[in-house]
Amino acid sequence: MDFLKSAVASAIAKGSSFPVSLGDRVDIGDSIWALHNGTRRSKFKFLIVHVSVQEDGSNCSVFTFDIGANKSRLPIAKNAVRKYRTLRHPGVIKVLDTIENETNLYIITERVVPLQWHVKRRSISEETAKWGIYAISSTLKFINEDASSVHGAVRASSIYTSESGEWKLGGFDILSSMKEDDAIIYTYGSLVPDAARFTPPEVVKGGWEAIKRHPLAAVDAYGLGILIFEVYNGNCSGGDQVGKTTNIPPTMQQSYKRLCAANPKLRLSPAHFVEQGKKQGGFFQTPLIRLTEDMESLGLKTDAEREEFIKSVSELQTSPCTLKANTSHSELDNLSDDFPEDFFKMKVLPELLKSVEFGGGGPKVLNAILKIGSKLSADEFNLKLTPAIVRLFGNPDRAIRVCLLDSLPLMIDNLPQKVVNDKIFPQITSGFTDVAPVVREQTVKAVLPIINKLSDRVINGDLLKFLARTANDEQPGIRTNTTICLGKIAKNLGQSTRSKVLIAAFGRSIRDPFVHARNAALLALAATIDSFTEDDCANKILPAICPALLDREKLVRDQANKTLDLYVQRVRKFASTMPETAIQAPTVSANEPPKSDARIGNSSDKSWAGWAISSFTNKLAAADGQIATAATAVSQAEEIPRSASVPQPASLSQTHPVEPFNKPLRKLAHPLARSQSDRPAPVVQEQDDWHEADDGEDVFDAWGAIDGDEEDGADAFTDAVSSPRPSLSNSTSKASAAPYDDGGEPDFAGWLAAKNQSKTKNALPKGLSKSSTTPKPTVKPKAVAPPKKIDTKPKDEDIDDGWGDAWD
Repeated sequence: MDFLKSAVASAIAKGSSFPVSLGDRVDIGDSIWALHNGTRRSKFKFLIVHVSVQEDGSNCSVFTFDIGANKSRLPIAKNAVRKYRTLRHPGVIKVLDTIENETNLYIITERVVPLQWHVKRRSISEETAKWGIYAISSTLKFINEDASSVHGAVRASSIYTSESGEWKLGGFDILSSMKEDDAIIYTYGSLVPDAARFTPPEVVKGGWEAIKRHPLAAVDAYGLGILIFEVYNGNCSGGDQVGKTTNIPPTMQQSYKRLCAANPKLRLSPAHFVEQGKKQGGFFQTPLIRLTEDMESLGLKTDAEREEFIKSVSELQTSPCTLKANTSHSELDNLSDDFPEDFFKMKVLPELLKSVEFGGGGPKVLNAILKIGSKLSADEFNLKLTPAIVRLFGNPDRAIRVCLLDSLPLMIDNLPQKVVNDKIFPQITSGFTDVAPVVREQTVKAVLPIINKLSDRVINGDLLKFLARTANDEQPGIRTNTTICLGKIAKNLGQSTRSKVLIAAFGRSIRDPFVHARNAALLALAATIDSFTEDDCANKILPAICPALLDREKLVRDQANKTLDLYVQRVRKFASTMPETAIQAPTVSANEPPKSDARIGNSSDKSWAGWAISSFTNKLAAADGQIATAATAVSQAEEIPRSASVPQPASLSQTHPVEPFNKPLRKLAHPLARSQSDRPAPVVQEQDDWHEADDGEDVFDAWGAIDGDEEDGADAFTDAVSSPRPSLSNSTSKASAAPYDDGGEPDFAGWLAAKNQSKTKNALPKGLSKSSTTPKPTVKPKAVAPPKKIDTKPKDEDIDDGWGDAWD
């Protein structure tokens, strides 16, 4: 009915004053206590309306004892609470708080897990077992000798493991000081669960009072023997198994037997057991135990002792990130699976970080830190290592920087993208320009693990600028690694810069004097073939690969052939999908009568000059004036602009042949654009003169065998095409005395007459000369002949056939 009460009353009724939120219950077997996982709360905040309790999130464990259900065992429960409060030792469970009320007893401790879980699963490695047994033996030594007490219930169920993986001693139900005459162990020792199964032989015979007549440590020594048997065998069913050496390490068997001796006076005390194990070559001489001992007293060590500790830690690690290659393997590498990871995370890692940042631990210790950090979760890594790594990247020590760059693959997954892009990469960039080649090379290699954590702006901006520097580095190995790096990060480059950068970089590397740089460029081209268009493949990449086909090194030649084959196959495959031609077919109206194809120059003509003649004849057919004679057709044809590659026909009125041109044509305004009223009357010429031009002469002869001044001929051709051309006059000696009104057109006839007077007169070619008896027609200034339209219907004789005969 708590939900019906007020907020304050409800909080108090539900134990709002309790400093821990109870979680799941943990199975610990037969015990008078129930174990729960818990979360610690902060102090109360009393508000006007209600009482609020905040949780700080730290983990803890809570041992609870129900007084109503176990009244007979209440004395030993209260004894445990008292001993937990007063007994302090690194090997004992750390107590945070204890609470007693009328119904329950609570012991709030650090977060622990029962050792029995690992014992039942047989998941304890030999190295960890020795380390844990050593910790419990040392704790019992303290209880027996320094505290003059007897634990009385040493077994696997009394041992717990902390978050750091360390073994902690608990189960203080009957722990008693032998200085007390009324010690609780004498009266209530038998109330401990399973006491009969683990009780020493002398207690079975004479009761707990018998321990007064025997060595103080005899009971706990026997319990330590039971613990060792359980750790290596999983479970101990009774006293008949105690002392058996099954699965016990050979070096420990002799001392183990003495712990389990039936005669308590012959038993080896925990203190002597530790002493024998610590002898030279003893079973407690392990790297993990040595490291633990040094860690416990690191704060009390001198500088020289601290340096020795760092050196011992370094010996346990591989040092691949030092400037000189080191291929030796350490003990820690060989036993890394046996070592408790939590111990390194919680205990070793913080001390190593202090050593690197403030104690000059160097790259060896840094490598140990990064190896431990690779086993951390992302949250743990960001909490414990990320801030230190960001600071270390700014360290001027080149050895540390090289170690960090070499270890980036181990930690990059745990580093947030924003941290890498904004904090780490700006510090890495100094390595691209470092004076030490090893730093520059490791910086180039470090691009690969961090490329996915960089933004597009950084990749296509700063990164490419630095890689452009290393691509021209004086060290051939750095140039080669830059080429390999570009090939592997090609997919991360922007679409607008990818092909340009890769073609330029790989093209330069193909010409590199270092053989491996050339080979790397060819391999990179083969790997990034999908990054280029087919046009780039044909026009830029294939020409760059071809020189490598004749490289001095067979390694390069073989790779060049392989890469060339890949690109040729891609180009051919794309070419097979292209249309046969890109020329658009002319569209013919349905009502337009079909036109007869010319004998040459039509779309079906496959000769070398078919395209040129086709363009010429098509433009002739488009003229909208009437062709009275063949000569007039020639005159009008010259007025039509034509391609620079189309041969010019000979002018009927030109007395000096035009030399072959060597200047570019200027764009002409089409003469047919003038209105019909502005056009001059077409000049009519006799049909017989046209046929004379065909007799015994070929057009090619007239075009290609022009003599005279080349420069003047070129100038004449350029001047002729730079202005609109008037209709040709049939006069061969001089221009008409009465020029017509050409509306501002240049006086071509007058220019031609002046040109002829300045040079020696040459005879016109055969067919173009005119009879002296031919009367000179009189040109009327303003007489305009009515325009006639071209008849596009098929005729028996095609005017263009004369042009075709001239090219044959």
